[in-house]
Amino acid sequence: MSVQPTRGLRTLLIDLDGTLTDNFVGISRSIGHALAALGAPLDDLDSLRTCVGPPLRHSFARLLGDPDAAAIERAISLYRERFGDLGWAENTVYDGMVETVATLAARGHVLHLCTSKPQPYAQRIVERFGFAQHLAGVYGADLAGTLDDKSKLVAHVLSHEGLKASDCAMIGDREHDIRAARNNGVAAIGVLWGYGSRAELEAAGADAIIEFPAALFAAIARLDARD
Repeated sequence: MSVQPTRGLRTLLIDLDGTLTDNFVGISRSIGHALAALGAPLDDLDSLRTCVGPPLRHSFARLLGDPDAAAIERAISLYRERFGDLGWAENTVYDGMVETVATLAARGHVLHLCTSKPQPYAQRIVERFGFAQHLAGVYGADLAGTLDDKSKLVAHVLSHEGLKASDCAMIGDREHDIRAARNNGVAAIGVLWGYGSRAELEAAGADAIIEFPAALFAAIARLDARD
C-alpha cells in the first residue's frame, strides 16, 4: 500500500554493483577473458574484487600497467565481447533488496539507478531482476566513457532530472559513490554488504553506513531529522 511521499530526502540515487546485485562472477570472468586475450598476467579471479565499483577503464589501466589509451580500449572491447553475451547475467540479487526497493517506491521515494556500469547493461540487469518497475530512471556510464567519473554522472542525473541536491541521497557500497555524492552536495549512505569496507566508506565521508538493506529506512529518517 502506498503512502504519502517523503518530504525530506525524497529522491534516491542507487548504485547497482555491490548494492542491488552482486555481479562479481560476470565482471571477473569477463575481465579475465580480456586479459587472457591480451596475454596479460592474472593471479586469480578473486584478486579482481577491487574492480567491482570503479570505472572499468581505471581498472584496466591498473591491471595492464597503465598502458596507452588504445590498449585500454582494446581491453574494454574484449571485456564487452563476453560481458554483453554472458557476464551481465552472471549476477545475483542481494537478499532483501527487491523488497526494500519496492517499499521505498511505495513510500513515495523517487528512485534513480546511478551506476558506473554502461547504461545498456544496467537496463538489462534491472529488468531481469524486477527493479525496473520501481525506478524513475536508469543512469549509467556511456560506452564512450565520458561519464566514467561518478561525480560527473551524479551531476548529470541532477541536471537532467532538475533535482535539488539537498532533496537527494546517494546509496552505494564504494568510496566512489560517497565522494560523488559529497562533490555534488548530496547526502551519502554507504552499505556494507557490497565491496567497500566501513573504513573506506568512513574515510570518503559517508553520512550514514548500514549493514543490511532494511536499515535504509531508519538511515533515511535519521538524515531527514538531522536537517
